[in-house]
Amino acid sequence: MRSVDEHLTEILGSVPVLPTLDLALLEAQGTVLAEPVSAPVPLPPFDNSAMDGYAVVASDVAGATEAEPVVLPVVGDIVAGDPAVSAIRPGLTARIMTGAPMPAGADAVVPVEWTDGGNATVRISRPAPPGNHIRRAGEDVRAGQIVVDAGTRLNAPQIGMIAAVGQARVTVRPRPRVVVVATGDELREPGSQLGHGQIWESNGYMLTAAVGEAGGVGYRQATVVDEPGKVLEMLEDQLVRADAIVTTGGVSMGTKDVVKEVLAGTGTVNFHKVSMRPGKPQGFGLFKGTPVFTLPGNPVSAYVSFQIFVRPALRAMQGLAPDPLPTVTAVLAEDVQSPAGLRHFLRGNLSFDGGTYTVTAAEVQGSHQLGSLASANSLIQVPEEVETLPAGSRVKVMRLPS
Repeated sequence: MRSVDEHLTEILGSVPVLPTLDLALLEAQGTVLAEPVSAPVPLPPFDNSAMDGYAVVASDVAGATEAEPVVLPVVGDIVAGDPAVSAIRPGLTARIMTGAPMPAGADAVVPVEWTDGGNATVRISRPAPPGNHIRRAGEDVRAGQIVVDAGTRLNAPQIGMIAAVGQARVTVRPRPRVVVVATGDELREPGSQLGHGQIWESNGYMLTAAVGEAGGVGYRQATVVDEPGKVLEMLEDQLVRADAIVTTGGVSMGTKDVVKEVLAGTGTVNFHKVSMRPGKPQGFGLFKGTPVFTLPGNPVSAYVSFQIFVRPALRAMQGLAPDPLPTVTAVLAEDVQSPAGLRHFLRGNLSFDGGTYTVTAAEVQGSHQLGSLASANSLIQVPEEVETLPAGSRVKVMRLPS
């Protein structure tokens, strides 16, 4: 058997980094920025009002009180987007809207709530110190400042930031397109009637969803029966749209493990036993240049294998660090047992209380028992050399996507 780390190292050394694309900003959502974006001008680009109110010379209203308000003539209105250059002199004021440029000569904004809201004249009942409710040019972003670094996944805040500095297109690494297919004569589509010995296909749905959670674009391919010719034809057909292919089932030691039979013959996909539980039978390689991950058919084995091997690979294909799932150190609530020589990934429920993480292993851990996976929020890692961990032990725990 090879170790988990050896198998992952081979995968990461083989998957290609996807070429960059130039995309319109909204088309780039979820992709990874390939080149940094900087601000050509400061943000905001001019001093502007943070409130609806009145632009004033601060010294004119320094003595304003409720009992003795200051009364000033209103000489005009300044609205957001106003292209005119305006100014006021001492003893005057102008109504100003949020986001509107400050007029020359004014050094404070009096919120409308501090006034009687007058149009021709305004009664101001509170003083406003210099700078009051003014957004200064460049206080958000300096000219030339990098606002989004290369290697950042573009979500709503980053897209907003790039638009705010006037950039309509970006150079990105795209989300990997991943075709997911389950094989097996016994599989039927959810919603159909089952015959004796048949089950509804779930792995394809689960892994396609996992691709999306990992930052890729998942395409679930219809189930393929256990016929080598049909499996090979399906794989070749998917190459036109796939940056990677994930199969589930047909990779163990059975008489109809057709995925293994078909791909082993190409000479580019290798199959191994990996020292882990669940997920011992694994395969990986390049099929006509496209990465193919062949995962076990048991649902928990397939899911754990995806998180340990496929997820880091998809990150690497986007030019990101191939980080594992977020991992914390937790205290075991109960004793756990583990087979010698295997890295064990136990389904668990992680909680945080009083500054400490605590984790409890699920009662059932069979690789076919999807119910305990659906109710788990974490994977407890038990090292290969450990067979028993008593309650109170500190363990590494991987947080599952939520």
